[in-house]
Amino acid sequence: MDGTHDPDHPDWGPFGRPLFADPDVRALRRVGVVDIGSNSVRLVVFDGAARSPAYFYNEKIMCALGAGLAETGELNPEGRARALAALKRFKLLADGMGTELTAVATAAVRAASDGDAFREDVRRETGLEIYVVDGEEEARLSAQGVLLGWPGSYGLVCDIGGSSMELAEISGGQVGRRVTSDLGPLKLRDVKGGKKGREAVIKETLAALTEKMGAQRDRLFLVGGSWRAIARIDMERRGYPLHVLHEYRMDAQAVRDTVKFILKADLEELRGRCGISSARMSLVPYAAEVLKRMVQTFKPKDIAVSSYGIREGMLFEQMPQKLRDRDPLIESCRYAEAKDARLPGFGRKLFHFVEPLFNGARPARIRIVKAACLLHDVSWRAHPDYRAETVFDNATRANLGGLKHEERVFLGLALLHRYRNKREGTRFEALAPILSAAEVQEAEILGKAMRFGAMLWMSEGDLGARLTWHPRKRLLILRLTEAAAPLYGEVAAARFESLVKSLGAEFEVKIG
Repeated sequence: MDGTHDPDHPDWGPFGRPLFADPDVRALRRVGVVDIGSNSVRLVVFDGAARSPAYFYNEKIMCALGAGLAETGELNPEGRARALAALKRFKLLADGMGTELTAVATAAVRAASDGDAFREDVRRETGLEIYVVDGEEEARLSAQGVLLGWPGSYGLVCDIGGSSMELAEISGGQVGRRVTSDLGPLKLRDVKGGKKGREAVIKETLAALTEKMGAQRDRLFLVGGSWRAIARIDMERRGYPLHVLHEYRMDAQAVRDTVKFILKADLEELRGRCGISSARMSLVPYAAEVLKRMVQTFKPKDIAVSSYGIREGMLFEQMPQKLRDRDPLIESCRYAEAKDARLPGFGRKLFHFVEPLFNGARPARIRIVKAACLLHDVSWRAHPDYRAETVFDNATRANLGGLKHEERVFLGLALLHRYRNKREGTRFEALAPILSAAEVQEAEILGKAMRFGAMLWMSEGDLGARLTWHPRKRLLILRLTEAAAPLYGEVAAARFESLVKSLGAEFEVKIG
């Protein structure tokens, strides 16, 4: 693509110029969504770079509106009162933020005989208009939420709520076939016949869903609080060190092992260890039975947890196509640089400076190199003694879309080395098993290259410096213009030599 190697080109490489300042995107800068589910009622206010939104505000109340619905046909009276109180609070909060709210209700409200009466109560008390979506629309919005985090993904999205479970195909950035079912844990809890009765209902329902959806052998994306709780338990069982649920991966064997682990566990003790609420934990065994059968039925090649769902799908719905097509990670990093870096735009120059060290790297790695360069200076306000720690924590725990766990740790380690030569005694040590030895070295090289390159500020134009890397000769050449030569002082030289040492190479410095 034109401009890939031109640091001043407006379309900087394959990810394009940032769109967060465009007028039709600025309208999405702060969007409020209320999701009224069968189990919880949640307010989310998005902010920041719309393509990879930050959660400006996020609050959830476990109301269990759908509890007992199968028997009474009505919303749970206690849950209805709690939901109304929560919605009153949410409306006042949104007014205080200057944010308009869109409220959507799913299975419980659409199925309950008093659903319309509940909506009228909410309208009268808060002025909020609740939009009730049917099962297929819920499936579509949840799938769009997954696409917000994984553009271009393909596979099967499974969204489990309290009273329903939806499936949707995604491929090439589009949502395909979609279906809904009654396989929500609140409904399964009320099935007669105990475990055998539930197993029969789950098996029969999934067989019917398979007929509608056809063979599914790609990735299975799990959306919904009960799935996230199971993933958190899987982390606990495995002793997994990075407690970020988004993009957490499991396979069929892990699911089988974790379901057994749940069914044998003291749920109250396990709940405390995993930080799961009592209301959520009470539903986990029923959801686990569904997931076990889901994996047996659809045989996915792998399983990924998505923290993005219907709420993010509603934001995605409002995006122009040119924004949907963007990489959420790069757009978010561009936003962070523009907002927090000392010299916004320098990250682009730094990327082209370090890029020769990664000639031949896969596009996925170049993407992370680009993200690191954009983020290299956004934590400069932190105390110098804690900058390395701050940038590592931000990269590994921030709400960033489009990042695998190993990419999070790689990015964090590279940024750590941007501020610190040594990683011993840092937070990285606990997460080290996530990366291979080769990945650790590559992240160190990137970090030390940024650490050196960050010293080459020039008032205008490029850095006045260029790297040439000869991997077979193990030779790194630094070329400096006459104007830039004074920047190569004692500290800069020490940082350059540290980079050379990490490469296991010799070096030459050429001026002119």
